[in-house]
Amino acid sequence: MLLQTHTSIADTTQAVADTAQAAGHGEKFNFAHLLDHMKDSRELEFPGGHGELPIHLPTVEIAGITFDFNITKHVFFLLLSAFVLIIFAVAAARQNKKNLVPRGLGNLMEVFIVFMRDEVVLPNMGKAGLRYMPYVLTTFFFILIMNLAGLIPYGASATSNVSVTAGLAIVAFIMIQLAAIRAQGLKHYLAHLTGGVHPVLWPIMIPIEVLGLFTKPFALCIRLFANMTGGHIVILSLIGLIFLFRSWAIAPVPVVFVLGINMLELFVAFLQAYVFTMLTSLFMGLGIQAAHSEEHAEHAEGHH
Repeated sequence: MLLQTHTSIADTTQAVADTAQAAGHGEKFNFAHLLDHMKDSRELEFPGGHGELPIHLPTVEIAGITFDFNITKHVFFLLLSAFVLIIFAVAAARQNKKNLVPRGLGNLMEVFIVFMRDEVVLPNMGKAGLRYMPYVLTTFFFILIMNLAGLIPYGASATSNVSVTAGLAIVAFIMIQLAAIRAQGLKHYLAHLTGGVHPVLWPIMIPIEVLGLFTKPFALCIRLFANMTGGHIVILSLIGLIFLFRSWAIAPVPVVFVLGINMLELFVAFLQAYVFTMLTSLFMGLGIQAAHSEEHAEHAEGHH
């Protein structure tokens, strides 16, 4: 199921109002409506109601198969996050180019860049990993902005959509393999898939090694998706207490807890962007370090 992590105080207030109105008219509230804020949709939510997305792409039929190119809420916020990242990155680059000492936005961006270089790239990949800094920084900032978008009222986090996290994981998988092939060479890379065992055991070892290549990006995909969804499921459950008790008296307690969890989700947004980037760098570094280990082993044998 495609999910999105949209929860805000405005939603809570509206939920309480709907509950009170339903209770006042003796109506039975449908709890399935609570899930509407967790689903992907073709509408953007605005104060006072729902508004259709401003962009409409047509459906195309090819050989009897219909392809729907309409933009959904998650796609919209994914593209918006990419646009925001480009604006901030270009503005920071121009600012740092003019000022010898970074200031303002340029200084803020430099803090993150230096941190990612010194605490993520160099420890995991060594100096050879500096060439992959553009990818690492883009991944970190892109995921961070998408995560934060879900904390904005009437916003949505694209990273709570498993299709988005799967796309990020596929890109990470490609970069992990390219880094390993570039460092080891294609011959040594393919030889690594045999596990260094006797050729008789290759039919068993090769499938295991190949499967191991895919478990890393799969873990990245599910980890980000689950973490960006789990906190909002908790928020949804707390808001559900208001509907369960059907009383204004119980409302302040869940709302206070929701505020606290929202503060925690702000930390989680940064943490999950860091964890995804750090693990990707770590997996890339394993392939790079394997090449250095082989070079040291060959060098040691040459001395003997």
